[in-house]
Amino acid sequence: MSEPVTPDPSERSRLDAFDEVRPPWSRSERLVPRRVVQPLQEFLQTATASASLLFVAVVLALVWANSPWKGGYESLFATEFTVRLGSLVDLQKDLHFWVNDGLMALFFLVVGLEIKREVVSGELQKLRVATLPIMAAVGGMVAPALIYLALAGGGEAGRGWGIPMATDIAFALGVLALAASYASPRLKPLLLTLAIVDDIGAIIVIAIFYTGGVEATALMAAFAIVGVIAVANAVHIRFILVYVVLGAALWYATYEAGIHPTIAGVVLGLLTPATPFQRPAAVSEEARRTADETSDEPGSADDDAQWWMRLAWLSREAVSPLARTEHALLPWTSFVILPIFALANAGVELSLTRLGDALTAPVSLGVFFGLVLGKPIGVLVGSFLAVRSGLGSLADDVGWGDLTGMGMTAGIGFTVALFIAELAFPPGPLLDEAKTAILAASLVAGALGYVILRVAPSPGATSKVADEPQPDEPQ
Repeated sequence: MSEPVTPDPSERSRLDAFDEVRPPWSRSERLVPRRVVQPLQEFLQTATASASLLFVAVVLALVWANSPWKGGYESLFATEFTVRLGSLVDLQKDLHFWVNDGLMALFFLVVGLEIKREVVSGELQKLRVATLPIMAAVGGMVAPALIYLALAGGGEAGRGWGIPMATDIAFALGVLALAASYASPRLKPLLLTLAIVDDIGAIIVIAIFYTGGVEATALMAAFAIVGVIAVANAVHIRFILVYVVLGAALWYATYEAGIHPTIAGVVLGLLTPATPFQRPAAVSEEARRTADETSDEPGSADDDAQWWMRLAWLSREAVSPLARTEHALLPWTSFVILPIFALANAGVELSLTRLGDALTAPVSLGVFFGLVLGKPIGVLVGSFLAVRSGLGSLADDVGWGDLTGMGMTAGIGFTVALFIAELAFPPGPLLDEAKTAILAASLVAGALGYVILRVAPSPGATSKVADEPQPDEPQ
């Protein structure tokens, strides 16, 4: 009887290494991934990453628009691009249009996905939990609009009442992340829910009040396309190109109907299925069967390829289309589309004359005080009414100081505020005044929000300024 063969130690080590899941180059222990790529990846996953890139884009736009090369800034976004599809589509628009009405439709698609996720399985599903941030968000929209109208009055300037209603979630979360150790951890879901409701309000305002005359035939075509998308979802059509084509058609139909085409993105997001095509338990069972049916050491590396490719397809279908779409688009909207939008819209000339005019212009005063005062006042009043009426309640680790800081950070309007300003006013002094006030108010609201979160009493904070070692105390 032959003795069992003992594997060579070096060969066993090689086989063990082969059996382990091998990371990609970017996650390996090599010098460049470890020192450069991995720290960058970790930073991009933080709440401050997208806000930092947005801030850089704003600074670049302001510097460029106030430099000797400002003509290049203006001519860049005035560059015309034409999209033509036989006799059906003929759009000749400048780059500014394609950024604000085209790329931003993808941003609003992500907003639609976030709204549906929160309604189906998030904070908005639990009415008792969601009541407080919903009422806070409503207060945070009504108060700024009223303050704006009180300061700016009616007429052409009055069209900007929707500008200070907006909250920029990227910047607001960035400020909250900086002050995280001084505030309750429950503030983040509260702020996210408030921002989602805020987005719903902004979408309704844009659709109703910032839309031109409606063209009936194109509107009927848009409804028909929505119906086709709903049917495609119902029969479980998976081919992504079908939805890309239908989404583009819906965007064009809403544009032709006189409705702002970014609404098409929201509708598409709300129509996206929130449940997976395959049950995770069934896919897990299939994974075990695949492991049993395949060889650990196939003769050729791809002998069992069909098994693993099928498992990869099933694994993908165990994740809902909503989650997959949001996962695919979120990095593009956060790190590409929003910075491009900021670059295209934040380039305001800041001469002393213009700044002086902006300090006294009704539009600027309405936008500035609407965001800096209206937002926190509205959030606090809405929250107080929710608690006092018994419809909502504060978590044990959330104090009124936390809500004050959260309300102030909600005054960072920026992205959607700039977007509504572009809809409210044509190019000219009123638009420049609104943009200048948005930038100033967002800066002030962000700074005040951070200070309030840092110094205000918070029952859920992990550390407070008073607890930090003073200069004369031992470190």
